[in-house]
Amino acid sequence: QVQLVESGGGLVQAGGSLRLTCAASGRAISTCTVSWFRRPPGKEREFVAGIKWGNTFYGDPVKGRFTISRDNPKNTVYLQMNSLEPEDTADYFCAASSAGATTAQSMGAISSYPYWGQGTQVTVSS
Repeated sequence: QVQLVESGGGLVQAGGSLRLTCAASGRAISTCTVSWFRRPPGKEREFVAGIKWGNTFYGDPVKGRFTISRDNPKNTVYLQMNSLEPEDTADYFCAASSAGATTAQSMGAISSYPYWGQGTQVTVSS
C-alpha cells in the first residue's frame, strides 16, 4: 500500500508559479512510477507529468512550463508549475504504481495507477 498526500495548491494569477508536493508513505518512491493528473472543471482527468526511474514524461499542454522531480530521502515528488494559465485551473492528483508495472505508453492511463491522493486545487486567475 502506498499513501499519497498532495499539498501546495492555491490561487495564483496568470503567469505565476506554484509548486505542488506529493508526500508518499508505505513504499519507497524510487521503486514507483509517480505521476500527476489533473481534472479541470467539467472535464475528464488528464495526465500532466510522470517520473519513472530517472525518466520524466509530460503531457503536451504543460511541456516547457511544468517540471516533475523527486526527493528520494524525503519520499516526495514535486510538480513545479511556471507560466500558469487559466486553462491550468484544475484539481491536481498524485498517483503511484509499481515502476515495473508501467511503461512509457501506459504512464498516461488512469487505470495504470492503483494508488491516488485526495487532490489539491489550483486556480489560475486571468
